[in-house]
Amino acid sequence: MAEKVVIIGSGPAGWASAIYTSRAALEPLVFEGAQTEENRLQGTLPLGQLALTTEVENYPGFPAGDLSTYLTSSLPADKSYLADMHKKEGVSGPELMELMRKQALNFGTRVETDDIVDVDFDARPFKLTSLAGKEVEAHTIIIATGARANYLGLESESRFKNQGVSACAVCDGALPRFRNKPLIVVGGGDSAVEEADYLAKFASTVYLIHRRDELRASKIMAQRAIEHPKIEIVWNSVVDEVLGTDADGVTGARIKSTVDESTRELDASGFFVAIGHTPNTAFLKGKLEMNDKGYIRWTTAQRTYTSVEGVFAAGDVADDYYRQAITAAGTGCMAALDAERYLAAKGI
Repeated sequence: MAEKVVIIGSGPAGWASAIYTSRAALEPLVFEGAQTEENRLQGTLPLGQLALTTEVENYPGFPAGDLSTYLTSSLPADKSYLADMHKKEGVSGPELMELMRKQALNFGTRVETDDIVDVDFDARPFKLTSLAGKEVEAHTIIIATGARANYLGLESESRFKNQGVSACAVCDGALPRFRNKPLIVVGGGDSAVEEADYLAKFASTVYLIHRRDELRASKIMAQRAIEHPKIEIVWNSVVDEVLGTDADGVTGARIKSTVDESTRELDASGFFVAIGHTPNTAFLKGKLEMNDKGYIRWTTAQRTYTSVEGVFAAGDVADDYYRQAITAAGTGCMAALDAERYLAAKGI
């Protein structure tokens, strides 16, 4: 028997979709992702990018404070260690994601810890195949697989993730460890300039490291960076190594000239990578329309419709602009309502 709703992905968009569709008695089935080494290395394990962060200060409803009692009473027993690890400074990324997951489960959402690796959108109902070989039919599908940040690939970079290495200035820039300290941003496009400009509100200095002698950013954005009193552009340079200690996290970076290969070290308490994101859409094999950046294209304004009727997209997999937890959750709600109304119109 075909599922009414299958949700692929388990970030804020996926769990918001699950909460709304389960409350609507649509009995959603969520494929949250597989616990594989490949997913670990590329940052696509269950619970999405937010589970890879530390403090989350900008998700409404979770002000700074001790949530340990709440976490103990709300999370399942096998996740009680999160309450023991709670830093009493508000909610962390893993805590927030586990709470969303539990909320969806409370309303009857079913979960498969597995990846979808193939889709057939020509069939009705749609046909899905998982990594474990499970075959599922579905009348509607909500794709919420997100997008992963691109990193430089340095071993030292991986070592200090969440200890000063970040790919989201808006998420992390205001944290105490970065305030009034020198910070590094790597990149040369509009996103990198936006990150540097945002971080300059909190940092003493922002070093913008770019491998060429001219920014790729639009002229107005590039001029903004060049003229900003707290942004210092380090031209013709690449990062050779992120520097730090286990106790302090990031303490700086060693950079290498692209002109003469000389090196020097910069002191910094934060290292922000702004070299783009990759949407997690490989499993679709081109069966949905994408934009020029590879993100799923919404075909109707203010709707989560895709190029295939009955398939909806939510969160960062269809958002190359905002990429925030709250916007992802919002479009997850929208996709759930779109799916519910589609099913009702079809009499399913």
